[in-house]
Amino acid sequence: MLALLAIAAYAMVGPTGVLAWGEYQKQLQERQQELAVLEEREHALANRIRLLAPGNADPDLAGELIRKELNVVHPDEIIIPLK
Repeated sequence: MLALLAIAAYAMVGPTGVLAWGEYQKQLQERQQELAVLEEREHALANRIRLLAPGNADPDLAGELIRKELNVVHPDEIIIPLK
């Protein structure tokens, strides 16, 4: 009888017990929010990759990246940093 009582108590308050269910639900919601943020970031990166694909790269984005990464500017251009 004591063994059955111990098993029932462990099923209630153990690390995978019924009382831990609320914590699992909370963790699941947090992970789903993280997943949504990461999927949004993945879509943004996929769009950027599509715009920079060899053969049909977006000239505006390519020019922006060249100026930003290589610090290349025409003499008649004015740069206004937005920070």
